[in-house]
Amino acid sequence: MADTAEERLKNLGLTLPPPMDTSSLPFDLIRIDGRRAILAGHVPLAGDGSMLKPLGKVGAEVSQEQAYAAARQVALGFLATIRQAVGSLDAVDGWLKLFGMVNVAPGFNNIPAVINGASDLIIEVFGPQTGAHSRSAVGMAELPFSVPVEIEAELLLKEDG
Repeated sequence: MADTAEERLKNLGLTLPPPMDTSSLPFDLIRIDGRRAILAGHVPLAGDGSMLKPLGKVGAEVSQEQAYAAARQVALGFLATIRQAVGSLDAVDGWLKLFGMVNVAPGFNNIPAVINGASDLIIEVFGPQTGAHSRSAVGMAELPFSVPVEIEAELLLKEDG
């Protein structure tokens, strides 16, 4: 069994998308204050950095299974952002919270099952202790660019040294 997040990521055969390009936007993807890192809302990106398809509302244009996969892809985007900011996923001491938003069609209410895609991936890569986190999962009438899922996160980094 792999001991580190970087080893687990490799052993799972997962590939990180490029970090989102926010160079034209007035915010950062990650803000670090001491040991605390706050990740801005991430959307699902494909391996080439484009928006992951399908787009639309979960329960209409997007199935629950496709939305779960999109939430997993958002979590991979978190990992790309973390690695770019601090050099290694092994710098993460613990995940604190996820705030998951799902672009829902009227009547779709299995929102937690969609955000499980991100939670499951984080626990797979970081293990049950480091990957454990609190979480909210809410339905939204619209999300930017018609993405099915957007998620924010907070985590704790290891002390220097």
